[in-house]
Amino acid sequence: MHIRKATRADCRALAELALMAGEGIPAFFWAQAQRPGQDIIDVGSETVASEEANFSYLNAHVAELDGTIAGMMLAYRLPAGEAAEALDELPEFIRPLVELEQCMPDSFYINMIAAYPGYRGRGVGTGLLGGVDRLARAAGCSLASIEVFEQNQGALRLYERLGYRVVERRAVVPHPCHPYAGDIVLLTRAVV
Repeated sequence: MHIRKATRADCRALAELALMAGEGIPAFFWAQAQRPGQDIIDVGSETVASEEANFSYLNAHVAELDGTIAGMMLAYRLPAGEAAEALDELPEFIRPLVELEQCMPDSFYINMIAAYPGYRGRGVGTGLLGGVDRLARAAGCSLASIEVFEQNQGALRLYERLGYRVVERRAVVPHPCHPYAGDIVLLTRAVV
């Protein structure tokens, strides 16, 4: 497996993988920017191609197997507490996710991690997460953080196996774009 920094040429794959990882949330936002006749993946590709927001190829790494993108990780340093987003400006179902982010200002936040279905179970997630300490140190972070819907037991087990521990949780606000109930959990791990 080869892990590398994503490039602008990877934006379509990053958008596809974001749809898989994002539990319906990216599609919700991308649909608001969708032009008539435009494919949602094209909207996502344009979004990821931006160099202005955290949701950018500039903050992504891809894992390649046999020269093909198998998965991706989108991660970056969260802003300090005073730079936090105003929750009342966000859709209600997004607020618990952002509240959890705001619990860990200045942490190295793993926003998304995903593998294409044909590459799952082959260590792609573990490989991508293996670079978190180096990336976090480069960003000046001493803590890594990640969120997951508690019903995603496979991801939760992976994160815990890699040393992440649940530190906070928020109730899911039901919404048609994602199928979950229960809690969203925030996990952290000290950067070594």
